[in-house]
Amino acid sequence: MSFRLPHRHRWSNLLATMSEELSAAAAAAATTSTSTVVTKTSSKSLWPNVLRWIPTSTDHIIASEKRLLSLVKTPYKQEHVNIGSGPPGSKVRWFRSSSDDARFINTITFDSKEDSPTLVMIHGYGASQGFFFRNFDALSKHFRVIAIDQLGWGGSSRPDFTCKSTEETEAWFIDSFEEWRRSKNLSNFVLLGHSFGGYVAAKYALKHPEHIKHLILVGSAGFTSEEDSKSERIVRFAATWKGAVIKHLWESNFTPMKLIRGFGPFGPNMVRKYTTARFGVYSTGQVLTAEESRLLTDYVYHTLAAKASGELCLKYIFAFGAFTRVPLLKSASEWKVPTTFIYGHDDWMSYEGAQEARKYMKVPCEIIRIPQGGHFSFIDNPTGFHNAVIYGCRGFLPCEQDSDSLPEGLISA
Repeated sequence: MSFRLPHRHRWSNLLATMSEELSAAAAAAATTSTSTVVTKTSSKSLWPNVLRWIPTSTDHIIASEKRLLSLVKTPYKQEHVNIGSGPPGSKVRWFRSSSDDARFINTITFDSKEDSPTLVMIHGYGASQGFFFRNFDALSKHFRVIAIDQLGWGGSSRPDFTCKSTEETEAWFIDSFEEWRRSKNLSNFVLLGHSFGGYVAAKYALKHPEHIKHLILVGSAGFTSEEDSKSERIVRFAATWKGAVIKHLWESNFTPMKLIRGFGPFGPNMVRKYTTARFGVYSTGQVLTAEESRLLTDYVYHTLAAKASGELCLKYIFAFGAFTRVPLLKSASEWKVPTTFIYGHDDWMSYEGAQEARKYMKVPCEIIRIPQGGHFSFIDNPTGFHNAVIYGCRGFLPCEQDSDSLPEGLISA
């Protein structure tokens, strides 16, 4: 989620873009009347909600998810997929905490035709699967759609975050996703990741290419570094006293979620102002309806204000200015999975990093830009996004359109 300001504040956009995903965080255990619930909720607090400093709870997350996904017409199943448990002191990253509780990944599945390919969707930083609410109906006509909350986000387990390095942090997300895949017994699927979720999806595909039919990276993080020529402005800003303060907060792992929690009962209003501005006043495409805005705001707040866990990956994956510490560009020559890059025309994530990576890739690769779309192109221009996804999968997905022609409005980069 990004507390997005006018374009003249470009450095703010870069910093706040970890926040650009700070927009939705969860998916707990509820669903529409046609879905299946297979989890139990925690006990209710003895304190009335109005008396709590942070007015949220597990039950609030569950209820807000159910309300948001009521906008989706396609029947779905919700489940908590167990990825194992381990004793305190375990060397496995997501077990290494004071709790021996089983870990689980919150998952929703939209079944399509029996022979439809499977599409797995991974959200970005500060978000969760519910942020794709405008896409589930359209995509489930072509795919068996499965969306997850990454470990430590949304309605998934939120274990203590104990990682101390970039390598350990990557393992937290990649290895927990692999355990989830094993539990679901999936193979030969399309993997789609947005922003930070794109970084995770790409890293997973590099490690386990045998399971992926096609990779779709939407506004993906990971293709720029501090050495990038466009980082000069950030470097200059970091040299100022304001930059030094913000950089110190970044290196101290001060996340946008901590700010929301710190404002206690005023946090919901902060989130409301963000969603209203980002997807209303400053929207680059199709603005949210009043109902969508209300439900998304409610969903975003409750999932962001919950226990800190996956959000603490921030400083280990990204350097100050949102530059990736281990750029994917360095692994481009090792790519083994055909890839479609999708960027909004006004995406703050530059498609030029993908263009540079394509020079070294030895597999089919294409870059598509979506008009009237920003970093959240799937919300800003859902029709364009759906067309881009279907076009990217045209080699194995029956399409009504001419498979050799880029759908009208889309731009090849």
